[in-house]
Amino acid sequence: MMYQADEKRYETMQYNRCGKSGLLLPKVSLGLWHNFGSNGDYDNMKAMCFTAFDHGITHFDLANNYGPEPGNAEINFGRILKEDLGAYRDEMLISTKAGFDMWDGPYGNWGSKKYLTASLDQSLKRMGLEYVDIFYHHRMDPETPLEETMETLAQIVRSGKALYVGISNYDGVHMEKAATILKELHCPFIINQNRYSIFDRTIEKNGLKEAAVESGKGIIAFSPLAQGTLTNRYLNGIPSDSRIATDGRFLKASQLTEEKITSIRGLNEIAKERGESLAQMALNWVLKDGIVTSVLVGASKPEQILDNLKVLESAPFTDEELKKIDALSLVHAK
Repeated sequence: MMYQADEKRYETMQYNRCGKSGLLLPKVSLGLWHNFGSNGDYDNMKAMCFTAFDHGITHFDLANNYGPEPGNAEINFGRILKEDLGAYRDEMLISTKAGFDMWDGPYGNWGSKKYLTASLDQSLKRMGLEYVDIFYHHRMDPETPLEETMETLAQIVRSGKALYVGISNYDGVHMEKAATILKELHCPFIINQNRYSIFDRTIEKNGLKEAAVESGKGIIAFSPLAQGTLTNRYLNGIPSDSRIATDGRFLKASQLTEEKITSIRGLNEIAKERGESLAQMALNWVLKDGIVTSVLVGASKPEQILDNLKVLESAPFTDEELKKIDALSLVHAK
């Protein structure tokens, strides 16, 4: 049976303006970093996308190298678009990125015009799209002149292959330099994508968060649950079916010390006192001051998406709660 979106999908989601742009992002967005590759169950992928869209999650975030294997997340999402979600394309925000290793040889990564242009063409083909809504440069390139990379982003917008551009994993200094160049090129640079969570305060330390406010850019936070450590998943150690046990590429057992598990348990107690799950509280913490436009959540099943959406019901933090969270987490924070 052909998918039909829930008629009430926009009734509960909250949408935030992305910096000073005209674009609104859902408070919660769906990231396809994990569980949409060749090792995932296709029917489960569809169920997650349908669940997200049925609850007002309009933004689906990809990258050229998401898999496994690289490119497979875009291939699977493209199939879902073709078979079910395509009728809703104009209600959806679809983003992709380029910057990390994608193919062999000197033109398959970083930030050259050659690589970024070819990569986006490949991404559009994999997803069956004429354009993406946001195209990101995925990481700072220490060798390619920033001017070349930013001119390429501007050219991509002029070509009609992206409506807006963003940068990911940049610090505050390079973000401000990029913003200056893109402003001169009249390119709609509107958003920064960076890791941010209770356990990762890097964007506060490297000036990105403050610079984004000053320059009127949005922020979308990835890994807001710190690879699942800010959930009830690891309260009693490392489960045999957890990401640490089965993958270990992005989260290693050595990172989850007994001291850190003790801190996670303490954070969980604060969440309980607030009448929330730890995940709900952790997402609310990222969004607490109105600077972060949206949180990117990943999921392995639809129920996790529904649980994350409970952040929309969260109450503001008290000063005392924030102090307790800092006391438990700052010793482990990046």
